[in-house]
Amino acid sequence: MESIKTWALDDRPREKMENHGADVLSKAELLAILVGSGIPGKSAVEMMREILADYNDSLKLLGKATIEDLTRYKGMGKAKAITILAACQLANKRLEEELQPRQKIKQIRDAFQYFRPRMQDLTTEECHLLMLSPGLQIINSVMLSHGGIAGVSVDLRELLRHALLAQATSVILCHNHPSGNLNPSKEDDHLTEKVSKACQTMGIKFLDHIIVADDKYYSYSEQGRL
Repeated sequence: MESIKTWALDDRPREKMENHGADVLSKAELLAILVGSGIPGKSAVEMMREILADYNDSLKLLGKATIEDLTRYKGMGKAKAITILAACQLANKRLEEELQPRQKIKQIRDAFQYFRPRMQDLTTEECHLLMLSPGLQIINSVMLSHGGIAGVSVDLRELLRHALLAQATSVILCHNHPSGNLNPSKEDDHLTEKVSKACQTMGIKFLDHIIVADDKYYSYSEQGRL
């Protein structure tokens, strides 16, 4: 069999991932990237296809194999076997994170604590949207805009699209002031008003607009301005 180096660029796993993204790669191709090389006459992809076939093409079953199980395959040394099992375990860890109870926003300060590590050290302004479930659990957050040192602009259509796709019933807007000045600008006031009206039209609760400056925050809600 040909080695991977002789394949067309689009057929090589690393190049394929670089050019088209990880989603287009098969499980065997992804595992081949991890093991790096095959054996004479058999590429890493072919080797991983054969191993996966013995485990019903299931990463779950493969992850239950032992190092000894995998090293029985020609070309599969201990280092490669450990790499494969570590990758399977990493996938399990990711699943555990996804299944953990979602953080709940019980008060506005909780939202500030969520955004603080993301924003307090930024040198340019960013605006983020926090999307919440009916029980005020965090569904997701997304960056709406990234600007200079003086301000950001927000596309209301994009904001609402994100909220509707996430099936959020409540949202919190947050942006930072790199200058450290907590006082909202006229532009901030105008943005708050526009977002409030847009959310009201779509039946989404606009809970707050928070401004983060260093380790402090300004809340439109706490200031009675919503």
